[in-house]
Amino acid sequence: MGKFLLQVNNMWYNIAKGEKNMFSTEKIKQKALLVVVITKKNESKARKLDEITRLAESTGLEVIGFFVQNIKDFNKATVIGKGKVEEIKNYLKDNSADVVIVDYKLTGSQIGNLSNAFSTRVIDRVGLILDIFAIRAKTNEAKLQVKLAQNMYLLPKLRDVNETSNKYGGAGVGMRGPGETKLELDRRRLEKEIDFLKKEIKKIKEQRALGRRERIKNAIKRIALVGYTNAGKSSLLNVLTKDNIYVEDKYFATLDTTSRKLYLNGQVVLLTDTVGFISELPHELVDSFASTLDEAKESDLILHIVDPTATSLDGKELYYEESMRVTNKVLDDIGATQNRLIVYNKCDLVENRKELLENEIYVSTKTKEGIEDLKNKIINLLWR
Repeated sequence: MGKFLLQVNNMWYNIAKGEKNMFSTEKIKQKALLVVVITKKNESKARKLDEITRLAESTGLEVIGFFVQNIKDFNKATVIGKGKVEEIKNYLKDNSADVVIVDYKLTGSQIGNLSNAFSTRVIDRVGLILDIFAIRAKTNEAKLQVKLAQNMYLLPKLRDVNETSNKYGGAGVGMRGPGETKLELDRRRLEKEIDFLKKEIKKIKEQRALGRRERIKNAIKRIALVGYTNAGKSSLLNVLTKDNIYVEDKYFATLDTTSRKLYLNGQVVLLTDTVGFISELPHELVDSFASTLDEAKESDLILHIVDPTATSLDGKELYYEESMRVTNKVLDDIGATQNRLIVYNKCDLVENRKELLENEIYVSTKTKEGIEDLKNKIINLLWR
């Protein structure tokens, strides 16, 4: 008699023989070892470790351990020192990892040198963030932007990445998504594809600009929701517009720019949710997502969403102020309006609230506390 298999909750049972043994169809997670690189004197190790851990977990990786390297004498070949390289090599002899993630922007030769030293695949911070964007991209626009960013990242590393992927596998984190490309492509073909993507994205940018001109002509006020990734921008958009935009407790859960109408002061206001920010946002992404960031640049008001409860994994260190600094720097760099309102979300979880400035407000998208006050503040800032 042949086998009859029944699947229940990702487990297969041989019901013909009534066997108790079973095997799982759940995808086995790849294991990652993290290497946190500290380059500044007052840089928070806890914050950096927390962020790279959450980034790795956002791609579905299982983090098996981490190392921290304080850089004093920069090693051009491997970034981290020879002693730390040996320490990691010895760790990997007893602890198998599918990928080593270095929380630093590496050159192609540095990736190659570290891959050869560890005998496993190595990706850097930029490659990891690009991988998350590849997973999250849903619309054609987002896919084009991510593919362009990945190609721009890959181009100067083409030879080194090709060599290491052939040795240590070319699948999995850092090697997938809409920007996935055959590494045997020569430089000329890759450059040709980059030119094509830039032209396609330019068309999208021109379409956005046309839409903005129409909104200006019709005197429609524009508000941009900005902030660090996972601060609650999409949740606030849902509460204000009574919509149901996708929300998930993950870094970069949504990439696609979403605009919805909001009725305030007897008029229609256009509320736009933009891509989340993160420290050391790869310039490849800033360049590729320029058309998206223009929504913040061209807005009449920016709602800067902040999660004041953001803490390190051990719960000992609050670091929302650093997240605010990162976001403000990006906004200043792109020339966004200074008409900004800081919205501290998740106030229902804040025990000791600070005294607020004129351009600050506490809200909770969960309990709806402060939402009506937020609307009144928006009215005053748009029509004062």
